[in-house]
Amino acid sequence: MYYVLLSGGSGKRLWPLSNEARPKQYLKLVNRETNSMERCSMLQRVWDQLEEAGMAQTTVITAGREQVELIKSQVREAEIAVEPEARDTFAAVLLSCAWLYSKGGASEDDYAAIMPVDPYTEGSYFETVKSLEDVMRRSGAEVGLMGAVPGYPSIKYGYILPGEREDGWIKVKGFAEKPDEDQARELMGQGALWNCGVFCVRIGDMLKRAEGCGAPKDYEGLCASYDRLPRISFDYEVLEKAENLAAVEFHGYWKDLGTWDALADQMSTDTVGNVVLDESCENTQVVNELKAPVAVLGVKDLVVVAAQDGILVTEKSQSARVKEVAASFDSRPMFEERRWGTLETLDSSRYQGLSTLTRKIHIYDGMTSSYHFHKNRDEIWTILSGSGELILEGTKIPLSQGKAVCIRKNQRHAVKAFRDFEYIEIHVGASVGNEDINRITFEWDEIELSHIL
Repeated sequence: MYYVLLSGGSGKRLWPLSNEARPKQYLKLVNRETNSMERCSMLQRVWDQLEEAGMAQTTVITAGREQVELIKSQVREAEIAVEPEARDTFAAVLLSCAWLYSKGGASEDDYAAIMPVDPYTEGSYFETVKSLEDVMRRSGAEVGLMGAVPGYPSIKYGYILPGEREDGWIKVKGFAEKPDEDQARELMGQGALWNCGVFCVRIGDMLKRAEGCGAPKDYEGLCASYDRLPRISFDYEVLEKAENLAAVEFHGYWKDLGTWDALADQMSTDTVGNVVLDESCENTQVVNELKAPVAVLGVKDLVVVAAQDGILVTEKSQSARVKEVAASFDSRPMFEERRWGTLETLDSSRYQGLSTLTRKIHIYDGMTSSYHFHKNRDEIWTILSGSGELILEGTKIPLSQGKAVCIRKNQRHAVKAFRDFEYIEIHVGASVGNEDINRITFEWDEIELSHIL
């Protein structure tokens, strides 16, 4: 059996810490299952659990190309099926199955369990996921689902409506969207399950659906024809239309950390960063990514978050509204993570047709950037600390504290850190930021070859 972690999302639900360049599943705020005091991201926690369950070797993460470096920075060994563009979960599932078929060693008769990348759960969850293949074979279902047995009448989750019970599985009668509390109590009384967003499909069935959309079933061909797939969720395109669905029950702890109040409950400490949280505060968590201190006095039931993208103060009961509030802000992400380090935007402006962008770049020991060029801007670098090496149009230039260098538009370049390396990077041109990056290769051996040639 094969496994897929779907990693998408716009990064708005946990604003201001999350953004388009750093969605919630990459925030290092939850605790490792094996060490309750060690912080990690949701992705890292789930990957640890997959390894413990013996599932990681047959797992692929499906994500947009803008998340690839971030995934590699947190789980270097992960295989990634890269989406050419975001087209909702139906297209992502087809692409995932095409990757497993073309690159992962799967056959059309094999099964794939599709899972969200960010559940907060325990090891038995993954053992239940493993059982879906057997349920699919015995039930003959079009899709197998997994639902958590509710612990309380939640209004945050959708529900799977149960039909007849069979040996080890349940026929699915339908679905209920997020109910009010009275409806949730009624659904619990009927034996309904929280919909965990986990489902199992036969890989060949998904490849046939791709061909039905006029796209090839191999991964490279499907990527090239991705715009032929409809923009629709898997739920609406497949589950709502299916006549034969089977579900298994998960008896254990499961939570979707999709809001600040839910995430705060799982933090091992009430404060992160430079924070003074007075003892007069009750049931309050504070996260500070800024260098300036944050002091919180005499409050209760709050989440306070300070980050480069903004400052949030919310009652926990209102934290579900953060996404709609953040959607009204139209600004570039001010903090981003990469495979090789981090980028912090210090200033951005435009004057008389030219844009300027000032960023602080941190490259980890031994890491390298891609070999790339910019068509529409020049860059000025000033080295703050550490040491490294710049390859500029095939010429090696040593870099150390206090040195400055100018990189003109269309000049190919890459940098490698010998020791933890920080520099200020100023862009000046018609286009700045990530929209004007033309990558040639990430492989340093190939980059060094350009120096020899």
